[in-house]
Amino acid sequence: SPDCSFTCHYRCRALVRLDCSGPPGAGDEDDGTEQALEKDTNVDEPSEWEKAELDQAQVEQRIKEYNSQINSNLFMSLNKDGSYTGFIKVQLKLVRPVSVPATKRIPSLQAGRPGPRTQGVKRRTSFYLPKGTVKHLHILSHTRASEVIDALLRKFTVVDNPRKFALFERSEKDEQVYLRKLADEEQPLRLRLLAGPSEKVLSFVLKENETGEVNWDAFTLPELHNFLRILQREEEEHVRRLRHRYARCRQKMQEAL
Repeated sequence: SPDCSFTCHYRCRALVRLDCSGPPGAGDEDDGTEQALEKDTNVDEPSEWEKAELDQAQVEQRIKEYNSQINSNLFMSLNKDGSYTGFIKVQLKLVRPVSVPATKRIPSLQAGRPGPRTQGVKRRTSFYLPKGTVKHLHILSHTRASEVIDALLRKFTVVDNPRKFALFERSEKDEQVYLRKLADEEQPLRLRLLAGPSEKVLSFVLKENETGEVNWDAFTLPELHNFLRILQREEEEHVRRLRHRYARCRQKMQEAL
């Protein structure tokens, strides 16, 4: 399509369902609003209240206040060892497809010989997670952000490397949306307790780990070979357009002469 420049393998073409009839940006109103709001984002250090250290009594008081404000049974509970457990809700906003395992059963090539008639062949298949996918996780106060990512991938049987993803905290203030990527060691349930149950004050989002520097070690060999082929095609197309532009300029000059 000229609008979205979608490219896929020729064998996969019949399986793709993509509505790109409109120009870029002419889609879901919520997405448009989100993009407009997220032009000003905060990806720096945590806020002061997020750095606050609570003693045992303060934790117990916060848990009581938190439980009194929610309208569901997703309560937090204090454990005897001083830790606490509770639920966090994570929205998955992934742009790229994810890979899940698929097993294809094929007949045995050695017909007539004793043994199993079929054997399993490990394969992968990729698909886009539905827009607005949300998952609740029951975690501990000391559960790290990296462990939350691992748990989410296991829930959806995603086999992609966890380093391809990052957990973000999202907040709304003064009609702006602020996003901050959580460090691996941060504790999402602690942030949930400090912020309270309001999703506007704090919510969690799983997105691709856009660091500016690609972790090439996180990709498999077939993926890397595909990237090289894509880069080669993009380079060839760029060179073709550049030569065409210079040829037109040269032709205009010759006509003027």
